[in-house]
Amino acid sequence: MALSFFDQFMSPTHLGIPLIALALTLPWTLFPKPSSRWLNNRLLTLQNWFINSFTQQIFLPINPEGHKWATLLTSLMIFLITLNMLGLLPYTFTPTTQLSLNMAFAVPLWLATVLIGLRYQPNHALAHLLPEGTPTLLIPILIIIETISLFIRPLALGVRLTANLTAGHLLIQLIATAAFVLLPLMPAVAIMTSILLLLLTLLEVAVDMIQAYVFVLLVSLYLQENV
Repeated sequence: MALSFFDQFMSPTHLGIPLIALALTLPWTLFPKPSSRWLNNRLLTLQNWFINSFTQQIFLPINPEGHKWATLLTSLMIFLITLNMLGLLPYTFTPTTQLSLNMAFAVPLWLATVLIGLRYQPNHALAHLLPEGTPTLLIPILIIIETISLFIRPLALGVRLTANLTAGHLLIQLIATAAFVLLPLMPAVAIMTSILLLLLTLLEVAVDMIQAYVFVLLVSLYLQENV
């Protein structure tokens, strides 16, 4: 029983072919396409309002040089939210519960921000490794600590997203299993458990959106340090 709880996180395959590529491609077909009409429909208007609000909020404190990342980070935000939300549907697979996929998102973005800082502002980028006013004896130790913290950033991005989604899915499955087992034995308790499951599902929807936002927000903060 303990192993079956983790079967939902296994990458699905068909005839030995991994289907994670299909799971990553499907969300793009669900987005409304831009229209050439003067007036858009409600769904397209809502999407445009969300993109504009998110872009203004994220890139307001960033220098104009960093605004080139607006399309990339906004697309990543919408993509992660869609993947996380689709994973809550029955008989679906959540690709963002795979640490390898999240690291594939986190490492290139983090590395790009670091390389941008080293190319355009090398002194400012290296200054983050040594806080101002550090005593002479602590300089080697602090440089090592700051370097380790710098390289831990992409790992923290990937692990945070993976751990939060995995924990939420496991908790939902545990409570759903408990409600199913308790239904013939104690119907009243099973109904209360089902209500708790509904509330937890609503909470998980909020967590999915927040985790996607936090992922992109942290990348924008790394970008802000280097532009």
